[in-house]
Amino acid sequence: MQITKTRILVFCAFAAILNVVLGETVEMLHIPLLFLDTIGTIYIAANFGILYGSLTGLVTNLFMVAFSGILEFPFALVNIAVAIVVGLMAKKGFGLKTAVITGVILSIVAPAIGTPIRLLLYGGFTGSGTDLLIFTLKASGKSLLSSTFIGTVTGNFVDKIISCVLVSVLMNSPRFSRMASLK
Repeated sequence: MQITKTRILVFCAFAAILNVVLGETVEMLHIPLLFLDTIGTIYIAANFGILYGSLTGLVTNLFMVAFSGILEFPFALVNIAVAIVVGLMAKKGFGLKTAVITGVILSIVAPAIGTPIRLLLYGGFTGSGTDLLIFTLKASGKSLLSSTFIGTVTGNFVDKIISCVLVSVLMNSPRFSRMASLK
């Protein structure tokens, strides 16, 4: 069965909603070092490429504006970067090894883009589970920039590897692929 553009766009919409629901749930629970707010973007980019992954990331942040306000929109740049990295890494498949390597790359790329946005809009502290680590690093004498970057890299290291591995496991599960009609 050939997958149509309409069906891919429906997957993108569901993936964006998944990003919002998981991201908001983790944030409400204040789970440190975990966000799960890009797992849908990762899934779409790994399956359908950079363009659809970027669209999913952009739509995610448009939805986030409704929950958290307009200040969430600039973080669409992070979601788009996630789609680009995953789309490039998944060109020859998204097995477990590729997923872990991609997660490590994302744990640096996402904070490199997100840290300046976080500092500019929130002064480094967003209310997430990573704030405690950032505060501790700042209290130890590090600059706010380095505290925020190190704190978000640490959180992203855990989150992005877990997210990529979960997507890899789902993508490579014959049962899930059949259910989603991807193979």
